[in-house]
Amino acid sequence: MRTFYFSSRIICFFVSVLFFVTAAYAQTPLTSPAHIGFVYPLSSNGKNAAAYTNHFSLHIIAGVSKAETGAAIAGISNIIKDSATGVQVAGFSNHIGKTFHAVTVAGFMNQVKTSANGVMVASFLNLSGSLQGFQMAGFANLVRQDVKGTQIAGFMNMGANNSQAQVAGFANIVKKDANVQIAGFMNKAENVHTQITGFLNIAKKVKGVQIGFINIADSSECPIGVINIVKGGEKQVSVSIDETATTIASFKSGGRILYGILGVGYNFKDNPNPLYALQAGIGAHLPLLSHFRINAEATTLVLSDFKKGYYHRQTLGIFPAYRFGSRVEVFAGPTLNFVQTEHGVGAELSNHYVWSEHRNNDKFHGGYIGGTAGVQVRL
Repeated sequence: MRTFYFSSRIICFFVSVLFFVTAAYAQTPLTSPAHIGFVYPLSSNGKNAAAYTNHFSLHIIAGVSKAETGAAIAGISNIIKDSATGVQVAGFSNHIGKTFHAVTVAGFMNQVKTSANGVMVASFLNLSGSLQGFQMAGFANLVRQDVKGTQIAGFMNMGANNSQAQVAGFANIVKKDANVQIAGFMNKAENVHTQITGFLNIAKKVKGVQIGFINIADSSECPIGVINIVKGGEKQVSVSIDETATTIASFKSGGRILYGILGVGYNFKDNPNPLYALQAGIGAHLPLLSHFRINAEATTLVLSDFKKGYYHRQTLGIFPAYRFGSRVEVFAGPTLNFVQTEHGVGAELSNHYVWSEHRNNDKFHGGYIGGTAGVQVRL
């Protein structure tokens, strides 16, 4: 009887020890100094690979792990369920829960589900919940939440907010606040410091400058473009005539100081063929008195008969302007002009060149001082 009682106590003791060891082991994270394999589950961590934290991983095709703290390299994909620090390199894609002080490089795509902290480089696409660091992609960087860093993409960058810079070949789109946006076609944000694009900028409040063909904003002190639709700015329709009898009807739009100019017109001199005009440029209002100011304008003008040759003129004008009432303004002033013509188109429009020369292939260059006068109506 005593022997049975003693044996029972020994068995209970070993069962208890085994239970606590198993529980402690289960609560201890699985770690591995190195994870080597072909493709899941053919690896050194086997079918439990998704539970391991590795210091180094190397897979011929694809690797699966809970976390990576050093380097993870895969021929096709790295799949990291939780977090990654260090370096992750994959021939095709990286799929990670979150990164911290990491460099993530993929031949095609990087996907970080929650927060990305570090550098992400992909030949096609970077996807993340938020970003703190740097993203570069051949096609697009798409971030669902805030970006505290720089995004560079061949086509598009997107984010909720961006505190640094976005550079894209086509478009940058931010839902709320942005700092600097540079794109080949379009930039869009609510509040932004600087937008530079080849065609269209859209914002609500611009603290710095907008540079583009079309700028749209609720408030922007320095829009630099041909068409500027600023809610608190100034828009005018203008008709002017210069010393060559070229008459231009133009639309002038911008902020309190800078504005853009886009105009069309016709030359009324007796030319062998009718000459039609297209004008574009930028200007600045320089207020002096309540109804008197100076408008400084830099424009380029093209005259064409749509047959052969061209007349191209760059003009810098200083125009004192007086406003009658609140809408009508008359202006007149001197201009400095530089002319380039081909095949004699428009070369005789002015006969008082300060400097001129004829070049080969029937080209003519010259410079002269002229004048322009006109009237404009504020819309």
